[in-house]
Amino acid sequence: MIKVFGHKSPDTDSTGSPIIWAWYLTEVAGTPAKPVLLGEPNTEAAFVLKHWGLDKPEIISDVTAEDTCVIVDTNNPAELPPSINEAKVVGIIDHHLLVGGIKTKAPIEITVRPLACTATIMHDLMGDALARAPREIKGAMLSCILSDTLEFRSPTTTPHDRAVAEKLAADLGVDIPAFAAELFAAKSDVSAFSDAELLRMDSKEYEIEGKQFRISVLETTAPKVLLDRKDSLMAAMPAVATEDGADQVVLFIVDILREEATLLVPNDLVKELAEKSFGATVSGDTVVLPGIMSRKKQIIPVLKL
Repeated sequence: MIKVFGHKSPDTDSTGSPIIWAWYLTEVAGTPAKPVLLGEPNTEAAFVLKHWGLDKPEIISDVTAEDTCVIVDTNNPAELPPSINEAKVVGIIDHHLLVGGIKTKAPIEITVRPLACTATIMHDLMGDALARAPREIKGAMLSCILSDTLEFRSPTTTPHDRAVAEKLAADLGVDIPAFAAELFAAKSDVSAFSDAELLRMDSKEYEIEGKQFRISVLETTAPKVLLDRKDSLMAAMPAVATEDGADQVVLFIVDILREEATLLVPNDLVKELAEKSFGATVSGDTVVLPGIMSRKKQIIPVLKL
């Protein structure tokens, strides 16, 4: 049985894409597979599972040499199980830059394409077989694309991502603006989470000039809810960094509707990062970065000290 999984702190794409691909491997390719998660899905991903009547996949913490795996929505060992290089990885489907560090036991199938969403790539790989997919699989695919593109607002969005989403929506009878509003409302409901949980909810590990950073992004249609917690979020950063082996947590609060990010600036290190990376002038403990919405395209590539 192949285990299909995405990255730790699973968002909608890393929750939905394993479900989609496990269905394809099992029902079309005739290779038994099951989706698993590397943590609890975030609020938006949990909404997607409930909305489309999908079971939450089993959550695992590691893999073994006996496991056969397909990795989706990442190729970064830091975001994968500790023993990933001991497992038999047979495939990778991703839309992020290549990080390196994954070792396989044999040649494998790798598909990495410059699209906004892993599910868009899966749509293309499945071809005509998608017509056999049940409503909930197509619904998961649509949800992944709308989430990763922020309803086509993200600069990572390609015309192809949009065309695939619109075709799926028409097939499902879904009104994209109305459904996307439900997605983003679920994403924005963070009241039940502690500050530490929020800082880890959607985060990536990244090294800059020998320093280890946890780059966290919270996408929301209600930024005030998060900004009202600014002081406690910044107070929680040192402990989270220490526990996770990082020098600093960096948090961007992305306002989906205004299409801008607010960066929390708890100290001189983050101030320097903001000024050198974005050309920003920082005078307080926050700085607004107009037009910044994508960690993958607009944040990670420009970070410097």
